[in-house]
Order: sequence, then structure tokens, then C-alpha cells
Amino acid sequence: MRLITAVIKPHRLDDVKEALVKVGVQALTVTEVKGFGRQGGHTETYRGAEYRVDFVPKIKLEIVADDTRIDEITMAIRDAAQTGVIGDGKIWVTPVESLVRIRTGDVGSAAI
Repeated sequence: MRLITAVIKPHRLDDVKEALVKVGVQALTVTEVKGFGRQGGHTETYRGAEYRVDFVPKIKLEIVADDTRIDEITMAIRDAAQTGVIGDGKIWVTPVESLVRIRTGDVGSAAI
């Protein structure tokens, strides 16, 4: 099992969710986050004063999947989130040593 984590632009969330449903993803966790990278921040004006906003709003997705589904899910996220503009985000995959479904006590792949 692996944990797929993706950080994407907020306005791409609906498209990514639809793409994931099409490839059979039944569960995901979505978190509103802030961060910065090559995109950097931006400047805003409040009551006539200009200030810099360094952290940009993003959406973090987390999906636990069987090893055999990683490429399919990763490509679905990439294709749906990609705009071709700086700041589209990142996807990374990390191993999951164990997983337990609290309600049923299922463990491992049965708990996905």
C-alpha cells in the first residue's frame, strides 16, 4: 500500500475529484493548506497599504491505494490538475506500513 499526497490549486479540486471517481477511487482526504514554492507569493492592497502575501492557498489530497493502482491514480490527478501555469502543484507517493479501518477492524488492503 502507498499514500498518494497531492498539493493542487484550489480551483482544480472538482476536476481532480471527478477524475479520481472515474478511475475508481472511493475515498480521499482533502485539506486546505497554504504554502509557497517557485510560484512565490503575491502582493495585495488593504486600505491603501500594499503588502506581500508569501503563502498561497492550496488543497492537499491524500489517498491510500494498493501498489498496483499508484500510476493510474497519480496520472488521473496530474491530468486533471494541470493548467500549464507555475504553481500547479506536486504529487508524491510514500509507503504505508499498516492500515486499520476503525469501524470493522479490517487491516491492510481490506481496510482501503
